[in-house]
Amino acid sequence: MNVIRRIFVGVVAVFIAPLSFAQETDSLDIKIGQMLLIGFPSSRVDPEVLEEIRSGKVGSIIMFEKNIPARSSFFELKKILWTYQQAAPIPLLISIDQEGGRVNRLKDKYGFPRSITAAAMGEDSSLDSVRFYGESTTATLAGLGINMNFAPVVDLASNPDNPIIARYGRAFSADADTVALMAKEFIRAHRRFGVLTALKHFPGHGSSESDTHLGIADVTNTWDEAELRPYKVLIDSGYVDAIMSAHIVNRKLDPEGHPGTLSDDILTGILRSRLQFDGVVFSDDMQMHAITKHYGLEEAIRMAINAGIDILTFSNNISGSDERTVDKVHGIIRGMVERGEISRERIDEIFRRVMALKRKLMYAESTSAVRRELETTRQELRRTQSMMRQMADLARDQAEEARARAQQQKEEKRKGKEKKRKKKKGN
Repeated sequence: MNVIRRIFVGVVAVFIAPLSFAQETDSLDIKIGQMLLIGFPSSRVDPEVLEEIRSGKVGSIIMFEKNIPARSSFFELKKILWTYQQAAPIPLLISIDQEGGRVNRLKDKYGFPRSITAAAMGEDSSLDSVRFYGESTTATLAGLGINMNFAPVVDLASNPDNPIIARYGRAFSADADTVALMAKEFIRAHRRFGVLTALKHFPGHGSSESDTHLGIADVTNTWDEAELRPYKVLIDSGYVDAIMSAHIVNRKLDPEGHPGTLSDDILTGILRSRLQFDGVVFSDDMQMHAITKHYGLEEAIRMAINAGIDILTFSNNISGSDERTVDKVHGIIRGMVERGEISRERIDEIFRRVMALKRKLMYAESTSAVRRELETTRQELRRTQSMMRQMADLARDQAEEARARAQQQKEEKRKGKEKKRKKKKGN
């Protein structure tokens, strides 16, 4: 009963929390805040970020290696993340790119478990590697209070010379069905510990010949329809919490040549309408040069939101990119809404999706608690069964001893009678 109550209270809290500060903060500001994912600058609690979270202007944060304290790394990082989470009027999504191998923020030099690449996991046809490293990763994330992993990568290793995917072993395989199978096991491991996942990079980055961190990556002539298959398989089987867009250009899918993150044809036309995904879509980092070198900040924000992006990522972690302050981005979005460039209905739609994702997170945490209680019950049941077996064994041994004594006494009595009879006969 207590567990059910906790689930109920957790779900209700998501809707009630905004009301507690609604008099001070306009509801539109609250909704815009849930659309922003930001990085924080160092390995300590940042007062400005803390205040932005407390005021409801930020709904999600992302951590990088620069945020890990050099000493007592697990404990100190947990304190930082806990402080941010406790300040949030609506629970934060605390995220990370913890794929394993090269894309690995929680390195073993800080005392965290060793990880391997998706490509290395994919070499084990038994799925044992993806299960083991998936659980090892997720147990660490859950322990730190990180509740969203931007993984697994479901790009195909179709171009072995790909400078950002295949070169770093970030794809499980070049085969779409193998990628879907491996990704499903990786996601299952996360769900066992109540951590959400986001597939990336939609609609497929594996065939690219360029790195979108540095500029435009055009896959028009290299992209293949098979790159959508892992998304379809995982969406249809209910294994997708969220999806991250790619900044790639694909004129087969968007004749105007807009990057995936800014493309209505790709995000609404393919992901929403064709693949029937109604969950949260995160942008890849809006500060990557594929965006910043070709689109102004305001234009990129307007296009992304209207195309289908629900949460905009500003990591402030890309070399050579201008830092984007929360107030600036927040003001840009609000101004566009007030001018009618972004509809209020679109903002409400985004808010509904983000709240649904956060309810899912709270449900996952609650069901994790249920699983822990069930496991405790199972352990107690096993102990009880063991004791009962021991008692049954003892009772059986005692019964056999009693039967043996009775048989011995009977035999002794028979022999006594026989002896008396012989003695009487001899007289």
